[in-house]
Amino acid sequence: MTENLALPEFALTTINLASPRLGSEAIYATDDFFADKARMLNDEPAVFLADKYDENGKWMDGWESRRRRDGGHDYCIVKLGVGGLIKGVDIDTSHFTGNFPPAASIDACSSESTPTDETVWTEIVAPTSLGADTHHFVAVHDQTTYNYLRVHMLPDGGIARLRVYGTPQPADTESDKVTELSAIKSGGRVVAFNDSHYGDPWVILTEGRGRNMGDGWETRRRREPGNDWIIVKLGRPGFIDRIEVDTAHFKGNFPDRCSVEGAYVESATDQSIISQAMFWKEILPQHYLQMDHRHFYEGDVIKNIGKANYIKLNIFPDGGISRLRIFGRPAQEKSP
Repeated sequence: MTENLALPEFALTTINLASPRLGSEAIYATDDFFADKARMLNDEPAVFLADKYDENGKWMDGWESRRRRDGGHDYCIVKLGVGGLIKGVDIDTSHFTGNFPPAASIDACSSESTPTDETVWTEIVAPTSLGADTHHFVAVHDQTTYNYLRVHMLPDGGIARLRVYGTPQPADTESDKVTELSAIKSGGRVVAFNDSHYGDPWVILTEGRGRNMGDGWETRRRREPGNDWIIVKLGRPGFIDRIEVDTAHFKGNFPDRCSVEGAYVESATDQSIISQAMFWKEILPQHYLQMDHRHFYEGDVIKNIGKANYIKLNIFPDGGISRLRIFGRPAQEKSP
């Protein structure tokens, strides 16, 4: 994690559905005079630049509306890049001290098009008191898949960051074509790893190439025998045909080698899967890696282990990778 916080369970075991990496965006705000609504979703922690001003006043890293003089309140509509089950939120007022909202609430809806005045919203976070320069973690107890949020500031002010923790719930599409089984937007997720001293592990399953060396999974320098690893649950079980390992921006710290193992597991917890992974079959034997390079593996180099819904990427002995993609033909969960 990028900040020294005591995080609740939902923030440790799910991903930020409001991340721009997933295609999420702030599409409307009643007012963002002082600070652009888009900044509220930035992945990086909010910063305070004491001497930075723009034509409207003090530059703030977040979404900030002007002082209301006409009653009412401000709100912002956020479109999630992929619909998901929301487990909790973090309404972060970092660096907002005399200009934070006294309270906030959040509504949600599921819609195939941009919400209108006729849209029916469901309140998932009741009006919650906010403090200055503080993270406010609020659990959400709702089993509905949502793809739009409406964030209310009561009545006005600034929110530095909004994190929406949950699990993606992609549309259920039947296909026997080769697809990216590991993609977050297809329901893929990181379930375990032995070390993640730098970066955020879950971003290895996102679209595009890494933006910089911080946009990936990187372990500390290993000073003992062994190797580092990460386990991914695929969004759908499938027969693996192709693997991509991308070391974009990792130059003096890319792994020397990598290998991939996998299995089809009918029942497991994220904790128990670690022990089970010790006995999985080899899909990709050890291969040497290059710095800042996309590595593609397919054909005879990929071993057929049947359908799989979990894979384990091993890196030897340590280092960083930017993206991991597992391609294959989807299989039915109950197929033999």
